[in-house]
Amino acid sequence: MRKTVALLLALALAISLTACGGATENTDTAPESQESTEPAQSDGPTQSDEPPAPDADTLVEAPGSGPADGSRITSVEGVPFITLNNGVQMPQFGLGTQIQSLENGDLGVLNETSREAVAAALRSGYRHLDDAHGYLQERGVGQGIRDSGVPREEIWITDKLWPSEYGDAYNAIDGMLERLGVEYLDLVYLHHPAGDIDTIVAAWKDMERAYREGKIRALGISNFDNRMDAFNAIMEQEIKPQIMQIECHPFAQRQGTRELAEQYNIQVECWYPLGHGDQRLLNAETLESIAAAHDKSVVQIIVRWHIQEGFSVIPGSTNPDHIQENIEIFDFELTDEEMELIRAMDQGESGRYFNINYDFMGGMFSGAPREWEGDFE
Repeated sequence: MRKTVALLLALALAISLTACGGATENTDTAPESQESTEPAQSDGPTQSDEPPAPDADTLVEAPGSGPADGSRITSVEGVPFITLNNGVQMPQFGLGTQIQSLENGDLGVLNETSREAVAAALRSGYRHLDDAHGYLQERGVGQGIRDSGVPREEIWITDKLWPSEYGDAYNAIDGMLERLGVEYLDLVYLHHPAGDIDTIVAAWKDMERAYREGKIRALGISNFDNRMDAFNAIMEQEIKPQIMQIECHPFAQRQGTRELAEQYNIQVECWYPLGHGDQRLLNAETLESIAAAHDKSVVQIIVRWHIQEGFSVIPGSTNPDHIQENIEIFDFELTDEEMELIRAMDQGESGRYFNINYDFMGGMFSGAPREWEGDFE
C-alpha cells in the first residue's frame, strides 16, 4: 500500500512539474510520450462554467512606472513581436528552460546546464526566456544571462509562481528577482490553478501590486484552461491577464481554449509545442513532406506553424545545435495549403499529453520548490 501511494505521489509531482512552459523537447533523444491517467476535462467552458462577458468599455491598465521602464528589447534574427492587451510588446519566439528530467535531481548540474543553454540561446539571437521557480534553476538562468553578454534590458524574462507561494506572492516575486539577479520581470504567471480560489485571487492581487509598481510588465495564467472556476475568478479582477499558457501542438490544437482567450484578448503561449517529443508527431508523413518542400526539419515546420497561427512558442532544448535550429524559422513561410494540412492533424482533447485534474492532485503543490545556493565558476 505504501509503495502504491508513493508511486502515485511521484507520478503526480512529475506531471505537475512537466505540465508547464518550456519542457525540453528538441534533444538528442526525444523523451517518451506519457499519457495522462486523469479524467479528461473539457476544452473551454461548459454551459455551467460560462465565463462572465468582458466589459468592452474597460481599457486594459498599463504597467506602472518602475524598474521595468528600462526595457528596450529589439528584434534579433527576424523574431517578430506580439503586442499584448496592455500595449507591451513581447518577442513571439523564445526558449523554454524546464529541464529537470535531464539532471536526475542534481540541482548543481541542473543550474549549470540551464546556464549553458541560456547563454547559447541568447548568443543565437533568442531574446525571450521562459523560466519558473518550480524549475529549480533560476540562479542558473540568471548566470546564463550574465555569461551571454546581452544586457538584461534587451531580454524578455518570464517567471512563474509556484502554488505554495500564493499566500505571500508579493514577497515571492522579490525572491524570484533575487535568484535571477534582475530588478524586474517581463512576465509573471500563476503556474497552476491549485488550491482554494481565495488564495489564488490573493496571489493575483499581489501580482497586480507588483505590476503597478513597475516590477512586472505583463501578467499571465498557466494551465488555467484545466480549471474554469479559477479562470473565471481571475477574469473578475481589476487587471486581466495578458497571456494564457497552455499545452498546444499539432495533435492538440485547443480550439475551444483559443476561442476563450480570444474573447478576452489574451495572447496564447504554447508549451509542449513539439508534442513532448512524440515520434508519431516528429515522424508524421504530412510534416516530413512539408519539411522536404522547404528544405527544413520537421521540428522547424512545427515551430513555424505555431508562429503563423499567431501563438507565442517556447521550444526547449539544451543542445546548442538544436537551439540554433529552432530559431532558423524566419526565412520561410508555410503556404495556406500546408497550414491546413497541419490543422487537419488535430486530435482534439485526445491528442493531449497532460490533462491535469487539480481536484485529484491539488495537494501535490503544497511544498515549496527546493533551492540551490551553490557558486558558479
